[in-house]
Amino acid sequence: MSTLAKAMSKFRLAVVQLQVGGVKADNLSRAKRLVKEAAGRGGNLVLLPECFNSPYGTSFFSQYAERIPGESTELLSEAARENQVYLVGGSIPEEDGGKLYNSCIVFGPDGKIILKHRKIHLFDIDVPGKIRFQESETLSAGDTLSMFETPFCKVGVGICYDIRFAELAQLYSRQGCQLLVYPGAFNMTTGPAHWELLQRARLIFIGGDHETVKTPNFRHGYMTFDREAVDNQLYVATASPARDESSSYVAWGHSTVVNPWGEVISKAGTEEEVIYADIDLQYLADVRQQIPITAQRRHDLYSVTSVQRGNS
Repeated sequence: MSTLAKAMSKFRLAVVQLQVGGVKADNLSRAKRLVKEAAGRGGNLVLLPECFNSPYGTSFFSQYAERIPGESTELLSEAARENQVYLVGGSIPEEDGGKLYNSCIVFGPDGKIILKHRKIHLFDIDVPGKIRFQESETLSAGDTLSMFETPFCKVGVGICYDIRFAELAQLYSRQGCQLLVYPGAFNMTTGPAHWELLQRARLIFIGGDHETVKTPNFRHGYMTFDREAVDNQLYVATASPARDESSSYVAWGHSTVVNPWGEVISKAGTEEEVIYADIDLQYLADVRQQIPITAQRRHDLYSVTSVQRGNS
């Protein structure tokens, strides 16, 4: 492997576990400061949490919602450009055409928007005696897969509840993603039970080999894409808000990065902090070679297909 290839096979991921309060300007200022701190410690790609500019809750979404571009995305654009990083802007409540979405905007080092992911799976749950939450009371669901390219690797994006749906991660891996990022805000019921478990589980049964995926093309209708081998191991990162016991919705915290072997390589506590993980794509390739699930997949018995190509 050449010196350049070796250098490009490693990069530093920084995950910002932000303390989110009720004053949007304070949230934005704190986020910008921590992005700068992350870049100063070598972060090449920086990840913010879900609803980083707003308290999380159906009663807050319309109050804090913005059009894109807007106040929050302009600040993120500046932060990405000034610090020369890829910035996954957590998520914000977005207003568009009279509808509200939970949207993640990704910026390149030049400050330009390179992707917008709207949360696909809305958080509608009812655990008797513990928690009931219905995002669909105020939010609309997105309808696209979302991936973006960096000089290091291809990255797939989901938001919080999206992580519970293994099919999304499978399709991201099949389309060449080596890192999945999920801004999220699990709570004190689902957090201790499922937060880390789901991150590690997304490493299992992800990927495919020489496959046929049926996807729409806006000029030619449905097209068939024949893809080369993509194994199931990858890196997974989640970014949570810091825990605030006084808020109406208490986030679990514990932002985490998991490697392709299913090991937790970086994990936050409950307070505001930035955690770091050195992503090693050569290690990922080694793991895929050691456990060659691709060659053992039974496409004669099962398959996962996409009905769209997605944003990338």
